[in-house]
Amino acid sequence: MKQILAINGSASENSSNLQLLEVISATFSDTFQIAVYDGLWCLPLFNPNKLREITPVSITQLKNQVDDADAIVISTPEYLHNVPAVLKNALEWMTESGELADKPVLPITFTPHEPRGKFAMTSLIQSLKASKATIVAELPLYQNRVRNENREIVLDEEYRFLLGEALKLL
Repeated sequence: MKQILAINGSASENSSNLQLLEVISATFSDTFQIAVYDGLWCLPLFNPNKLREITPVSITQLKNQVDDADAIVISTPEYLHNVPAVLKNALEWMTESGELADKPVLPITFTPHEPRGKFAMTSLIQSLKASKATIVAELPLYQNRVRNENREIVLDEEYRFLLGEALKLL
């Protein structure tokens, strides 16, 4: 069974992007083993000078999880027409060491409504290309197109289909 690491790119606690990844993990658990990573907000700030020092434990743990995964899913909101700083920070920690190089990645933007997310997707794609990741598709999803029951996202048939097909590309 393919091992996928799903990274929540949001800086918000219990964000809709985290909820989306948890629903994806549960929905496709018969086909994929999807582990959700929700610790970007606690990573130390990247500084190139720190690359010559001992790598912080939290960074080593994230790098190991990325390295061990067969593929990566990243779900992000859009902050100020960009990805959140916590996501960019994590990607910067992995650029030189190469954990994302040749790794299949499915970038998802999960924003309130269309056209939001467009700039975040562009930014995320550029960062992933700089890391030499293999981008399998781009998947913009919108919160106004899903139901929320008891603070849990419910995917409709169309979104389940789209996500299933996108995950197969990994």
